[in-house]
Amino acid sequence: FPLKTITGNFASVIHGLNANHLTDQVIQRSKRMILDTLGVGLLGTSTDVCHKVTQYSKTYSSDVSSTIWGHLDFRLPPVYAAFVNGVAVHSMDFDDTWHPATHPSGAVLPAVIALSEALPRKKKISGLDLLLAFNVGIEVQGRLLCFSSEAKNIPKK
Repeated sequence: FPLKTITGNFASVIHGLNANHLTDQVIQRSKRMILDTLGVGLLGTSTDVCHKVTQYSKTYSSDVSSTIWGHLDFRLPPVYAAFVNGVAVHSMDFDDTWHPATHPSGAVLPAVIALSEALPRKKKISGLDLLLAFNVGIEVQGRLLCFSSEAKNIPKK
């Protein structure tokens, strides 16, 4: 695809990222964001809305499965595990946020974890690869936010 388009340039930047681009500061902030997201996600598993989406998602099954946080005996296909865990993270609205309102970690981390769990054993990723995937997801979300019509409301540094 041509790099002269916004989409082409965007894809090129994202595709070119690797673990060497993760500075110590980015790694430390990412770990804090991940820990915070897991904490609010585990707390969110006790909410009514999380119980409802968990019950709804039980109707789906697959040979490939990922963990539902707070339920060691219950697994779902990665897309539904990411959905349920994402709902848990955001269910009390304590997850991290940007301005204008978007919640980066609650959308990215459940998907990254669900997909990493679903990989075959011989293709498992390292912790650094997981941090890279998390940061790429955050970067994509941030750039899409800047492309939106709401970008005019983003405060300058």
